[in-house]
Amino acid sequence: MDRLQDYLPFWGKLSAGQRQLLEDSVQIRRLAAGTLLSGGAEDCSGLMLVIEGRLRVYTVSGEGRELTLFRLFERDLCLFSASCILNSIRFDVMISAPCDTRVFHIPAAVYKRLMAESPAVAGYTNELMAARFSEVLWLTEQILYQRMDVRLAALLLEEAELAGTDELRLTHGELANHLGSAREVVTRMLQYFQGEGLVSLTRGHIRLTDRDRLERLAAPGRR
Repeated sequence: MDRLQDYLPFWGKLSAGQRQLLEDSVQIRRLAAGTLLSGGAEDCSGLMLVIEGRLRVYTVSGEGRELTLFRLFERDLCLFSASCILNSIRFDVMISAPCDTRVFHIPAAVYKRLMAESPAVAGYTNELMAARFSEVLWLTEQILYQRMDVRLAALLLEEAELAGTDELRLTHGELANHLGSAREVVTRMLQYFQGEGLVSLTRGHIRLTDRDRLERLAAPGRR
């Protein structure tokens, strides 16, 4: 049985009343692959705490090009689906579930009340926000200063780790959306990788054929 207290590091510092408030208001949601949770800065649907699966946080340019900012996994808390709880801060980001996912849904009003009442919750939230900003700044540096082949190699290795296999069922468009690039650019780079013997390509399928060389290529672009 999934217990909320096992997922919140500040649970032990809450009062009995605050714990009861959470238990009474939090619900478990099952999200099918492809579910859009948040559609921009004005969306304040509540906080999502991942039980299993993962969430993708990304931006969309005016031309419709996507860029993955970061991904959230088990025990990660998503603040951006309730940015209204953060005074004077708005994040125009999208949040989706790329695979079947279960989350604790914490109403924004409940979490905002806890932040006001509990220094532990406020401190945890500030630390989490700083960590997310750090991830976005690191990504910005990668986009500005890192070559596309390095970023693509790092992404392929990350996807292989998530899938638990070197046989990836990914389209060139999906990879482009993660990287904030055009599909044509990713296709040309993958074809180059194939020519170098790093990957093997078939429709909707990418197989990593030389992981050691990919690891060396991706080293500057991995955290």
